[in-house]
Amino acid sequence: MKVQLAYGHGHLAVELPDDRTTVISPAPRPGLPDERAAFLAALDQPIGTAPLSSQLRPGVKVCVLFTDITRATPNERILPWLLSYLEQHGVKRDQITLLNQLGTHRPNTQAELTRMLGAEIVANYRVLNHEPENHAACVALGTTKTGTPAWINRHAVEADVRILTGFIEPHFFAGFSGGPKALMPGVAHVETVMSNHGAQHIGDPNATFGICEGNPLWEELRDIALRVGPSFLLNVTLNEERQLTNVFAGDLLAAHRAGRDFVRTSAMQRVEAPFDIVVTTNSGYPLDQNLYQGVKGMSAGNRILKAGGLLILAAECQEGVPARSPLDVFLRECSSSAEILVRLNTPGFVRPEQWQAQIQALIQSRARVLVHTSIPDDVLRAVHLEPCADIAAAVRAELAARGPSARVAVLPQGPLTIPYLAS
Repeated sequence: MKVQLAYGHGHLAVELPDDRTTVISPAPRPGLPDERAAFLAALDQPIGTAPLSSQLRPGVKVCVLFTDITRATPNERILPWLLSYLEQHGVKRDQITLLNQLGTHRPNTQAELTRMLGAEIVANYRVLNHEPENHAACVALGTTKTGTPAWINRHAVEADVRILTGFIEPHFFAGFSGGPKALMPGVAHVETVMSNHGAQHIGDPNATFGICEGNPLWEELRDIALRVGPSFLLNVTLNEERQLTNVFAGDLLAAHRAGRDFVRTSAMQRVEAPFDIVVTTNSGYPLDQNLYQGVKGMSAGNRILKAGGLLILAAECQEGVPARSPLDVFLRECSSSAEILVRLNTPGFVRPEQWQAQIQALIQSRARVLVHTSIPDDVLRAVHLEPCADIAAAVRAELAARGPSARVAVLPQGPLTIPYLAS
């Protein structure tokens, strides 16, 4: 069979044996027949709170938090609808700040912001990148019970009305994206993110796809987000064509819970037994822009892979290995995945964005990982990953070595599909 793997801005066709291959994809969801109408209706009929219009009055300071260039949120569609709604209810443009949820990612350039939001928004509104390393740009909101200092962007904290936009999909260690993640880590200081994303939280078995309550990492980021005060959630769900399949607006926790339940029914796919080989992707652009994000696709595939199995990731990575990420520095310092885990579990040892390296190392402690990518082979090997020039050939060779009972699973959309074992 020929399988189309999401890869960059298009697809990568891979020929795999019909009788030994299982393709696992999200349950199909149709796009909404009138996206704009559904979006606006959600603002006036929100979940668990009053309509957004009830919070709008002359002089109110509004902060709209939007996702950065690494996320698939259709900002170019939903933000014009939202801003028009605000203006119709008396909010002037100079009362609105649009704040980019960078987390600890790099700032987005003016050209990228224009592409993400549209030229009219960038030209006529105050659009700011979050500053994760600047304490002066944040407000201290105390310390959590585990000792995490809660620093959140000043524009978000000091706004009269906070609108948290984004989209909901399964997340590899926070359960699901969207919801409180817009504030933490979206506009949190790097110290806050580093503490919350530390080795102990990342290593917890509940810090995984599909689990929020009971996940210590998510529960802490939720508690930090609630310290900011009431926020109006405005999350969407998407299908493979980036069409809106639903809109979840209202109370931060109640609306997010409803959105998670909706996504779970399509994205979470039951599998009866683990596979010898799993071929996965990073959902194509924008998630496979660089190798930093690659552990998301690896994590999805690892869930249904036999111990000692072969995991193959297809991720274009047009930006290569991003500077300042652990894949650029920390992984090169270590001789093996075992050394990575030893270092990260040493008291007092921290590295920027270390969770990516930790999750890669945890996967490699139980599986062999190959990557099909545009990244040069020597760069890939420097971060402890094996190049894979021909996915189909690699699968054929592994099946031959493992015998006639060996089976392969394919996740063409990567972490947009989260398989789970029946056991």
